Amino acid sequence: MEKKRKAGIDLGLTDDEKKILLELARSTIESRIKGTASREGTPETDTLRENRGAFVSLHRKGHLRGCIGYIQAVKPLFQTIQEMALSAAFQDPRFDPLAADELDDLDIEISVLTPFKEITDVDEIEVGKHGIMLNKGAFSGLLLPQVATEYGWDRDTFLDHTCMKAGLPPGAWKDADTKIFIFSADVFS
Repeated sequence: MEKKRKAGIDLGLTDDEKKILLELARSTIESRIKGTASREGTPETDTLRENRGAFVSLHRKGHLRGCIGYIQAVKPLFQTIQEMALSAAFQDPRFDPLAADELDDLDIEISVLTPFKEITDVDEIEVGKHGIMLNKGAFSGLLLPQVATEYGWDRDTFLDHTCMKAGLPPGAWKDADTKIFIFSADVFS
């Protein structure tokens, strides 16, 4: 089995902070499934209390099982992770809600986002470092930085797949009225 390639950037989260967030995501999901009270309280580090955008991705037996996030920094990171863990587990419209018998096989990946930057030259996109969001009219699509590396895509293929995620045809990223944004993320699991 090929070793998963690293994507994203280091945003300065410590190993302990990453561990806290991963445990928080798992315990929040488990509490909902078991009908018990979830862990409350405010984390001890300033970093976990900062408003940050983030995604929680759930995988089971190597397959995506849910992925939802906030693209804007609207809430403290620890709250964002709790809410997005629940959304990924129970509200991703692509999947049935997570069941109790899936918990043991569940892998959790967190992507803490940087702010978005609009670009006019796709040469600014670095596969493995950047994620892409594009907008064209009422259509919008986003792919995290790790998606391109997981599939071995080059920049143009990554852009085409972001178009398809938005419900647009491949190549729509070349249209003058398509806005392209890049961002990065600290990705860990």
